[in-house]
Amino acid sequence: MTGWDRLARLPGAADNPVLLHVPHAGRRIPGWVRERLLLDDAELAAELAALTDHHTDAIARAAAAMATVPPWVLINPVSRFVVDVERFPDGREEMAAVGMAAVYTRGTSGQRLRAEDPVHREALLAAHYRPWAAAVRELVQQRLDSCGRTVLIDVHSYPSRPLPYERHATGPRPAVCLGVDPVHTAPWLVEAARRACAPIGSIAVNSPFRGTYVPLHHHGRDRRVASIMIELRRDTYLQEPAGPPTAGLAGVVRALVTLLDAAAAHDLPP
Repeated sequence: MTGWDRLARLPGAADNPVLLHVPHAGRRIPGWVRERLLLDDAELAAELAALTDHHTDAIARAAAAMATVPPWVLINPVSRFVVDVERFPDGREEMAAVGMAAVYTRGTSGQRLRAEDPVHREALLAAHYRPWAAAVRELVQQRLDSCGRTVLIDVHSYPSRPLPYERHATGPRPAVCLGVDPVHTAPWLVEAARRACAPIGSIAVNSPFRGTYVPLHHHGRDRRVASIMIELRRDTYLQEPAGPPTAGLAGVVRALVTLLDAAAAHDLPP
């Protein structure tokens, strides 16, 4: 984990296969990156308010502390305006069409965020994108080696109203969006997430956001890696767009604890 904040990785129990993955809670932007962004401070603050998954790091830490068996936790301290660690760095990424692949060149309204510079882009990928991908891959493999399975719970949040950059903004915007993968999200995991999140409110699958994170090394290759994305609509637990938590935060944490316990107890089918 060289180069990452020491709190980015929180160890869990040796016999727990569950990994909480929190990629978009960070707000840190190193100086050498900030100086290349074309936004002034007010514009950047507005973008951070819109796209940061506010308080998901605190939610993950609280749920991990309350779980019956402590899960493993990875929290990215770096803003997605440095790199977006969940997006492909190349043409495989559908958000590249709006300038928001792994290295953003456009903001939420299509405004120019940074100049096209292959050298700077490579420096960003080398400094932040690849180390994060390696850290997740290694931890997933460690859980496989120790437990014979891994359950990755990918924790995000999203605004109650769509932003201009969104490509699937016409569908439902439930209290909880469950992102699933056709290979790595088994029916039992969807059902466990539905039961756990029901007290928060309405639930939809793959709307308005789709899919869930699986390291490329394991994606489509190892069905022992299970994964589901939990997208929390922000008005369920904070004052939008980026205000303090509300009373709903406690319910969100309880729901995640329930899911963590269910995932740790479940035996994956052979």
